[in-house]
Amino acid sequence: MGLRLLVGFVWLLSWLPFRVITALGWVVGSLIYALPTSRRRIGEVNLRLCLPDMGEAERARLLRRHFVAMVQMLLEYGYGWFASRERLKRLVRIEGLEHLRALDGRNVILMMPHFTGLDLAGLRVSLETPLVSIYSVQKDPWLDAFFRAKRLRFGTGIIFARQQGTRPTLRALKDGYRLYYLPDQDFGHRDSVFVPFFGVPAATIGGLSRMAAVTKAAVLPCYPRRESDGYTLVIEPALDNFPSDDIVADATRMNAVIEAQARRQLHQYFWLHKRFKSRPPGEADFYGR
Repeated sequence: MGLRLLVGFVWLLSWLPFRVITALGWVVGSLIYALPTSRRRIGEVNLRLCLPDMGEAERARLLRRHFVAMVQMLLEYGYGWFASRERLKRLVRIEGLEHLRALDGRNVILMMPHFTGLDLAGLRVSLETPLVSIYSVQKDPWLDAFFRAKRLRFGTGIIFARQQGTRPTLRALKDGYRLYYLPDQDFGHRDSVFVPFFGVPAATIGGLSRMAAVTKAAVLPCYPRRESDGYTLVIEPALDNFPSDDIVADATRMNAVIEAQARRQLHQYFWLHKRFKSRPPGEADFYGR
């Protein structure tokens, strides 16, 4: 019952104008930031590691803005779940769509890092090209079914659970679906290499270059940029000479691209994830126990 009430509340929020959601996000996000939570501590550690030249007060302001952006993202879920196609197109504009359209007939991977707005951006781009994506199964069966239904509500894509492995995704990619792929979180040591991210060695999965090699897919970096009246999904040109035959070099290049995107809008990148949880042998844990 509690989940259904929450969904009903999100449905009510979906009727509010974008600027109202923005204002609510500022109020609620600022209040949550003021609480001494574990997520705030994780964000503080990440920003200290990644932006050591930034003053402590400036990092605190940045983290507060990030909490605001995260709450705004959560309040915007109603747009993704309930808004019409037409409203979604007004809320999320696309810059660089020509880079995607130039690859008609080719396998394509849209490399989307973890920015606020990534879910809306994925739903929006699925209105331009059929997408396949990978998702994490929810523990609650009703919630899992609800999330699946909302992600697929326009009939413009398919999704596979992470537990199914990559084979179904690769098959869909070869069948003409474009892969919407999020490669920038710490999934542990397995299938990962340690390469720099903001100058800090980070466990980075090599899935992007492996899948691109197997399917001969072009890789288009992209990211959503939150603005005063909605989002702009930025699709960048395909990476040249990617993948190479060096998975470490590919992972290093991928992280450099993501870092460049993050530096354009630091408060919109996900700082509350333990990005540096896995450490090379002999290195201490940054986050404590």
